[in-house]
Amino acid sequence: MRRVRRSAAIALGVGLLLGSGAAAAGERIPPQRCSYDTYTWNVKLKRAVARRRVSHSYYDALTPEEVDPVTGCTVCREDQTRIALPSLPSFELCHKLAPRVRAALRHLLDRGVPIYEVAGYRVGKTRGDADAHGNRTRFSNHAFGIALDVNPAHNGLYDRCPVFGPGCRLIRGGRWRPGEARASLAPDGRIVRALKAAGLRWGGEIAGRQKDFMHFSPSGY
Repeated sequence: MRRVRRSAAIALGVGLLLGSGAAAAGERIPPQRCSYDTYTWNVKLKRAVARRRVSHSYYDALTPEEVDPVTGCTVCREDQTRIALPSLPSFELCHKLAPRVRAALRHLLDRGVPIYEVAGYRVGKTRGDADAHGNRTRFSNHAFGIALDVNPAHNGLYDRCPVFGPGCRLIRGGRWRPGEARASLAPDGRIVRALKAAGLRWGGEIAGRQKDFMHFSPSGY
């Protein structure tokens, strides 16, 4: 198994040994264990396969694929923060993003903006090229807790969609109908603007053949 660089492992180990000092300084202490439930998406079978539970040491056994290189967030449940807001089922995001996303959503809810469902952290290999067996090879941004889906029943994921129009094919979630359905996200709407201000990009504006109108992440993918 490939391991993170020894210097990073040593730094995390020192952080654990000096835990009381870090806590006093208000810094986050890395956990001792990394655990998560995961699966792999098979494009031939069109279903999840290879479901399993993973548990290993956090500071000396994390592999590069388990860490998002941009944010440093990991697939570990121990790195996630649960967000509970009035009228919404709770969900989890990486502790690095959670405070500002919680604040943005709370601000919107307090003003009556229609937010009915938010989905965040879930660990699965749903991206990347498929291998010879049809299995995807990379974790999604949801796996690191750096992506969230807002009102998926009204903001679908479309493919064959370089520009949104009648030729786009809905493959997940509900139809996107801005201007008709209050819960559909408009490009200049309050939800999109608030989450962009929180540092996220909207999947409805990503380049390529897909448009993911429910989705937000640092990259939009």
